[in-house]
Amino acid sequence: MSDTYDVIVIGAGPVGENVADRTRAAGLTTAVVESELVGGECSYWACIPSKALLRPPAALAAARAVAGSREAVGGRLDAAAVLARRDSFVSDWQDDGQVAWIESIGAELIRGHGRLDGPRTVTVEARDGGGTRRLTARHAVAVCTGSAAVVPDLPGVAGARPWTSREATSAGSVPDRLAVVGGGVVGVEMAAAWSALGSEVTLLMRGERPLPRMEPFAGELVAEGLAAAGVDIRAGVSVTGVSRADSSGPVTVSLDNGDRLDADEILFATGRAPRTADLGLETVGLEPGAWLEVDDSLRVRGVEGDWLYAVGDANHRAPLTHQGKYQARVAGAVIAARAQGAPVDGTPWGPHTATADVAAVTQVVFTEPEAASVGLTAREAEEAGRRTRVVDYELGDVSGAALYADGYRGRARMVVDLDRGHLIGATFVGPHAGELLHAATIAVTGEVPIDRLWHAVPSFPTMSEIWLRLLETYRG
Repeated sequence: MSDTYDVIVIGAGPVGENVADRTRAAGLTTAVVESELVGGECSYWACIPSKALLRPPAALAAARAVAGSREAVGGRLDAAAVLARRDSFVSDWQDDGQVAWIESIGAELIRGHGRLDGPRTVTVEARDGGGTRRLTARHAVAVCTGSAAVVPDLPGVAGARPWTSREATSAGSVPDRLAVVGGGVVGVEMAAAWSALGSEVTLLMRGERPLPRMEPFAGELVAEGLAAAGVDIRAGVSVTGVSRADSSGPVTVSLDNGDRLDADEILFATGRAPRTADLGLETVGLEPGAWLEVDDSLRVRGVEGDWLYAVGDANHRAPLTHQGKYQARVAGAVIAARAQGAPVDGTPWGPHTATADVAAVTQVVFTEPEAASVGLTAREAEEAGRRTRVVDYELGDVSGAALYADGYRGRARMVVDLDRGHLIGATFVGPHAGELLHAATIAVTGEVPIDRLWHAVPSFPTMSEIWLRLLETYRG
């Protein structure tokens, strides 16, 4: 079969769905190709199930942090109820609702594995063995295939059947002992979640603190929170091998310091790779299995013409679901403009430029405490040659935080560009601190002058009063 569409989207995760939504809204015929569940990694094995696992322990911690409610709360989480609630959020790994949404916007869903087969051409091998379908795009092909977890090539790892992020977010029972390898976001969030559900968790990481890409105090406070919850943190160690004697037996983990530990399951949260190895990139002169380099309009570099786009994790600009969806909105607008013969506005912060990928990437780590950041860290700003002033303030000294939790511990930091007079980065760490982030995001993306922020009066007594304290400190 041969079919022609204005736009072909390979990958029906949140990113691909958003590209399709924008191109359909512009009146372009759009086909969406998906080999797994419509909704992608985020919906079934990442953002949604992980946060469903983390919300109950956060609610319990909030109740226990306040005298009066503390006395009313006893016992542990009901693990079965938590897992059942998670299952409801992922629709029991059925994608009927997401399929209905694709159909509702007027896009055509094509089930199967999509590959490029030369310029503007995609072949799709049907999942059910129903043959190969050949698709042609009049205007654009958008690669939205995301990324996959990487398991290191260690002695015994294949036979040990380790967890990746998929198994960690979809497991149907609580292991008695869980070894987590990696101190990044997945590692600390899953250590927090399974520890709260009753696992004896050991967190193994090469660095001295978790979350190495955030401000140092973020990793330090998150490590304190994990340790207080009972997680055994072993820093500065590497796994040299794993073994599992039989299918139902424990995993033995060997470390480079000579130690060994036993666990019922082991999770490797040690990085991700692009899902581009079997995508036919060689047919358009690109390297199979590589991250796809794009310009700020998400057009793939090294390919002649304005027809190939890579959106979301596949381009490695800002591998976060919300940033990928932002890129999708930009890419959709760019594709529509070029299809209509309209000019493309490539200015920073313009409708066709993914500037936030560079200047205002946002992230929240849903541990206890939460860690939230936007823009540049102090170190990144220094390495970029920016002349800055860094202002820190103890979040627990703000009235709203003190009221939120007895003995509230947390910290806030803002990084100010002295030459331009506006915020270029901010980090908040503490219980419920993620809700502070969007105000900082607006300040960074809007390049709001510090003197104008002084007139943004925070309501008393809320945690947002941290802004007043940071600005007071800055003004001296």
